[in-house]
Amino acid sequence: MRKICIVEDDDNIRDMILYALTSAGFEAEGFNDSIRFWEEIEERNPLLILLDIMLPGEDGITILKKLKQMTKYKSIPVIMLTAKGMEYDRIKGLDLGADDYITKPFSVLEVISRIRAVLRRTSDLVEQDELKIGDITLQPNKRKALVGDNEISFTYKEFELLNYLMVNEGIVLSRDKLLEEVWGFDYNGESRTVDMHIKSLRQKLGIYGEVIKTVRNVGYKIEE
Repeated sequence: MRKICIVEDDDNIRDMILYALTSAGFEAEGFNDSIRFWEEIEERNPLLILLDIMLPGEDGITILKKLKQMTKYKSIPVIMLTAKGMEYDRIKGLDLGADDYITKPFSVLEVISRIRAVLRRTSDLVEQDELKIGDITLQPNKRKALVGDNEISFTYKEFELLNYLMVNEGIVLSRDKLLEEVWGFDYNGESRTVDMHIKSLRQKLGIYGEVIKTVRNVGYKIEE
């Protein structure tokens, strides 16, 4: 059985999460810094990682960035643990590929609920070999995007957003839905996160960016 890894330097919080997870039927192990954590996942990929941002030595953002840059680890779901008021670090984590975040203080029931939601979402995700709308081609398995014959470089979240829009071609998607499915958290007023990524997508797609339509007061859709 694959385990959930908790990287958290606060002993009380780590022990509380460990107890809650094992009581809920998960296998779990805690780490107070990155050293033993890296040693552990070298042996076997975890089911999911709970990752505190504020850690001694190597911080959570640095760990997340490394995970998402390494082929063997980048598909592991990651939930960030953040302190209240750390909005910049939270958004940075989500942009780097975190699947969700939990703000301290939190209840163990919230932790279990968020973990189950992320696991459902990631296990149900079926990637298609190729998606195509007009001259835009996306190859999710290869993390490759083409406009005509030219390859376009997107950030992790830009690629995920374009992929989700293309999978749902012609469907109007609200900002709430896009935040939930692409960033992995419920909409709470951060609509500018979606808007900024849409703007960036359009710029990188050039004249083909017009396939991403704005639906006033609702959200976005993509269609030829």
